[in-house]
Amino acid sequence: MPTKRLPQPVRHRAEISCFSIHMVSNVDPKYCSHTFMKRSVVQLQNSESIDPAATVITKMREQGISSLPRNYALVWEFLNTSDPAFIREFGALGRRPSQTQLDEIGKKFLPHHHGVRVVEETRERISDEMKGVIRLLRQDRAERQRYSNLLDDTSSRVSGKPESGPNTVDALVKALSSATGDTMGKAQDVVRQLVECASEMAQVRSELEEYKRLATIDAITGLSNRRAFDARLADLYNHQQSDGQHALLVADIDHFKMFNDTYGHQVGDRVLSVVANVMKSSLGDDVFVARTGGEEFAIVLTDTNQEIATGIADRIRLVIEKTALKNHYDGLDCGRITITLGLCMVHNAKTAEELYSNADMALYEAKNNGRNQIKAFDRKMRMKKVFRLKR
Repeated sequence: MPTKRLPQPVRHRAEISCFSIHMVSNVDPKYCSHTFMKRSVVQLQNSESIDPAATVITKMREQGISSLPRNYALVWEFLNTSDPAFIREFGALGRRPSQTQLDEIGKKFLPHHHGVRVVEETRERISDEMKGVIRLLRQDRAERQRYSNLLDDTSSRVSGKPESGPNTVDALVKALSSATGDTMGKAQDVVRQLVECASEMAQVRSELEEYKRLATIDAITGLSNRRAFDARLADLYNHQQSDGQHALLVADIDHFKMFNDTYGHQVGDRVLSVVANVMKSSLGDDVFVARTGGEEFAIVLTDTNQEIATGIADRIRLVIEKTALKNHYDGLDCGRITITLGLCMVHNAKTAEELYSNADMALYEAKNNGRNQIKAFDRKMRMKKVFRLKR
């Protein structure tokens, strides 16, 4: 069953506006024209009437980016991301970046968009190596055939002329010896080249495995990324694991924008790393942890119940709250980090999409209740959401 990308949680209009303006403000003005910055903010303030596709095309034209599908996807992601590293590296491209520069950023931050090309390149390399192996085997077969013909010819000459003198026999022995030496030498060359081909094939396989690994890893935190998260969540239902007691935790860093705006993106990246490291060290290698968005994280807990899952989440929350965050350059205290978490048990959802939506509803309730806390999903939350939508 193919893995589906889960829908992003629905946010309130005010949150979308703040997120979008934050996204634009993170782009260094020296890399972006004043006209585009001004127009982007105006458009975001009137987000109901803008055409997202037109915004992407405008950005591509102003920055001189070729109209390729993968470039369109890259610019779209840039205009909709809160990933400070992505924003910084894309902004540093300046006008008329080369396709190589664009592809490097795409491979780093959107590896799933480049998967087809990587697979095609790998297939071509494997095809070339296989053609080389076939060519070597054909050459080896031709050499062996020539040697076999020489043996047959020599045998016929010896058996057909029993009166042949010593000189004739000596000439035949020398010819056989020379042919045998040549054949063995060429056979050794074939073996050596086959070993080299096997080594190259192993290298291709290793590179492909590494690419597959990197395609599911977040560049900043080293955690699994959204693609891996979607697959892991789908596995809970695809392999009938939903009968067990499993839980999904989703977490947001509270006031993450403040760290970026006050101290810069380097501190913002450190905040992400601190949260990721606490989660990894608190949970161990066997627990699935992912960074699913800008300041959003997710944890899949298996074989647990709601009480234990809540306790784990609270322990992580407290450790993060007590972790000091200081600027490496001047020792300045950058304030404390807090996170808000939403929890949903797998048995409270019929699909992966519903599980994620329920956990996000719980997160939304926790945020509305003051942040820096945990809320578990219950059916009343869904009724509240329906009521809000009707209003």
